[in-house]
Amino acid sequence: MMGVLALLQDYTIQNVVAGAALLGLISGVLGSFAVLRQQSLLGDTMSHAALPGVCLGFIIAGTRHMGSILLGALATGALAALVMLLLTRMSRLKTDAGLGIALSVFFALGVVLLTYIQGMNNAAQGGLDAFLFGQAAATLRSDVWIMAGITVVALALVVALWKEFKLVTFDPEFAASLGMPVVWLEVGLTVMIALAVVVGLQMVGVVLMAAMVIAPAVAARQWSHRLEDMVWLAAAIGVAGGVFGALLSALSRGLATGPLIILSVSGVVLVSITLAPGRGLVWEALRLWRGRRRQRDQQVLTTLYRLAAHHDDPVYRSEQGMLDTYHGLGTRAALRKLERRGLVEWGQAPPGEPGPERRWVLTPAGIAEAERILASLNGEGA
Repeated sequence: MMGVLALLQDYTIQNVVAGAALLGLISGVLGSFAVLRQQSLLGDTMSHAALPGVCLGFIIAGTRHMGSILLGALATGALAALVMLLLTRMSRLKTDAGLGIALSVFFALGVVLLTYIQGMNNAAQGGLDAFLFGQAAATLRSDVWIMAGITVVALALVVALWKEFKLVTFDPEFAASLGMPVVWLEVGLTVMIALAVVVGLQMVGVVLMAAMVIAPAVAARQWSHRLEDMVWLAAAIGVAGGVFGALLSALSRGLATGPLIILSVSGVVLVSITLAPGRGLVWEALRLWRGRRRQRDQQVLTTLYRLAAHHDDPVYRSEQGMLDTYHGLGTRAALRKLERRGLVEWGQAPPGEPGPERRWVLTPAGIAEAERILASLNGEGA
């Protein structure tokens, strides 16, 4: 604990931690809308499309001025998203095809511009390619203030247009019927996701930024059932993952900050997908196991009912071995469970009848339950 507090006294680490927290906050909030709108690849497209903006910002400013670079990244990232929207609305292309086209074209343009800059003999170009994978250690206090300003603007817009964004996210057709400017609201959401991408360029870079936009929202989605809860939880996961990754990088000299931030948030995603109540893989496996056991119990119960009906005797006593043979495996566990529920009972065989002395017989409650199950199955078959 003392080691962490000592680290936080360092000027560079303060900048990195603050930047990571801001990145996690804006990514969690805005990524929630992207995930719910089934546009998870949107962050990937805009992060790659930001590269030509980074290059253009450098060319225009003539130096690595963060404001110019981020403004250029915002412009080309938002432009790529708008191109995708136009392609999907004015043609028969699906969203994934539009995203793929925009990503490929803009990223290729960025690589060309990056190659051009490398041949300019401008000393300030050094480290410009770090925007591909991020260079958190180069974050200055002025960069943090710029990131904070962008975050405040984006969050203020979300608060001001919360009802509109919520309705457009879940039911755009109904929003249009109410007279809302659905297209402009979608454009606004898209541009704000571009803002989140811009905030993360310095920290995690073009390549990894898509994961930062999506991961906190995906993790939060496993634990929440309302948009409000999801947004708050995604923001908390983003901030916690960003700060933890930044501190872990500071404690482990030589490890890149950006990838550690992504791995931290991805760890939360893995835990959420595995353990989240009602949605996690463990719960799903448990639900399937219980379903199979319930189905097995019902099969044994209906078998007893059919045997009784075949012998025209509602209290027909069935041998354990006969039931095992019929189902191809041991049925004692299922029968004991049915017995605890009061649906079958373990009774004496009729006097003088060959075979085991004790056998299984349906109770009145068991007969009623078997009839209900069979009626339900017949209804589904119809």
